[in-house]
Amino acid sequence: MNTRGLLDQLLKSGQDLVKNKAGGNQNKASSGGLGGLLSGASGGAIAAGAMGLLLGSKTGRRVGGKVLTYGGLAALGVIAYKAFGNWQAQQGTASQSEPQTLDRLPAAQVELHSQAILKALVAAAKADGHIDERERALIEGEFTKLDNDQELQHWLHAELNKPLDPSDVARAACTPEMAAEMYIASVMLVDEQNFMEKSYLDELARQLKLEPGLKAELERQVRQASM
Repeated sequence: MNTRGLLDQLLKSGQDLVKNKAGGNQNKASSGGLGGLLSGASGGAIAAGAMGLLLGSKTGRRVGGKVLTYGGLAALGVIAYKAFGNWQAQQGTASQSEPQTLDRLPAAQVELHSQAILKALVAAAKADGHIDERERALIEGEFTKLDNDQELQHWLHAELNKPLDPSDVARAACTPEMAAEMYIASVMLVDEQNFMEKSYLDELARQLKLEPGLKAELERQVRQASM
């Protein structure tokens, strides 16, 4: 299944949503989320539309600005790479090898990273506990349009309907770089002023076994990139 294509489309569409809101098309954005903005697009539009309905205005609020100037999915890898470098410098430890973030990997490994990140995004979108039956029905309706990728359809359906479990999300991280990228994606999405979402984020970091200094640096990089 092509999670890489879906995730890249989704992240890039976050920038489009920000631009549309800035241009005064807020009603269009709020009424349809990313799904409305992507309805006329091609390629991964249907899949990204389904995810857009799930992420809703959160994506417009959090995913945008300088985060996406690197180019969609690659942005997460760039941010993770910078965070690792700064954290290692703060520790006074020289890295024996460069962090293998997704902006520096061959396609097959990028797909593995993408699936883990998408899993983290779905979970983060559920962290406030506010996906009601109407939203769920709309999302499921979008999933049924993924006729060209039945595997992705079934995977998204399963992830959406799972109970929220940070330990399950964290098990998808096979490397420290994947853990960092999953955490970055989650930080980009959640509202840290919301107690439930902040609690989820803290528990996810614990389950991902992120060192406190690295966790703080990842958060700092996201804040800087979002300014």
